[in-house]
Amino acid sequence: MSGRGYFISFEGIDGSGKSTQAHLLAEHLRGQGRDVVLTREPGGSPGAEDIRRLVLEGDGDRWSPETELLLFTAARRDHLERTISPALDAGQVVICDRFADSTRLYQGLARADLRDLVDQLHSLMIGREPDLTVLIDMDPETGLDRALARGTGEERFESFGDGMQRKIRQGFLDLAAEFADRFVIVDGNRQIDDVAADIRQIAEGWLP
Repeated sequence: MSGRGYFISFEGIDGSGKSTQAHLLAEHLRGQGRDVVLTREPGGSPGAEDIRRLVLEGDGDRWSPETELLLFTAARRDHLERTISPALDAGQVVICDRFADSTRLYQGLARADLRDLVDQLHSLMIGREPDLTVLIDMDPETGLDRALARGTGEERFESFGDGMQRKIRQGFLDLAAEFADRFVIVDGNRQIDDVAADIRQIAEGWLP
């Protein structure tokens, strides 16, 4: 699954601006003549989008952390098979809004102590990490306010409150230290254009 393309993931707490910044980077790189696939998790393939509706909608106690983990892993496997790996094999740049790091935190830390199981499933069923992970770090309370204001109907995880947001934020900072070879932290507590300018500079420095 090594591929010839380049794999960039965006991570951060809910409401940190990941989706916006992923879109802006994709448009910038396309403007430079690069062939870019912009995708998201959970989702990014027909089967994974079906699972997205299961895990992001409904009551907070709809699924146990263990069941969530299996659903997210199934969605990621389908996404990898049908979208990510073919694009990388074709030499494209894949930009993904969330990837396995989110599962390491939401199911592996914040909802239950399942990190070892998350890593085992990832090794067995996924077996790849992004080449570059952009972590947009920001104030948890501000992020939660933004996320709840969207009103998309996909607020199941936001419903767990600001305590979970703070735990997830610290967890992402810890992951950035654990996987320092691929993580870059960007301050998201600024105007969108300023954040985007930093991310463009980072991407241009990392891309082959």
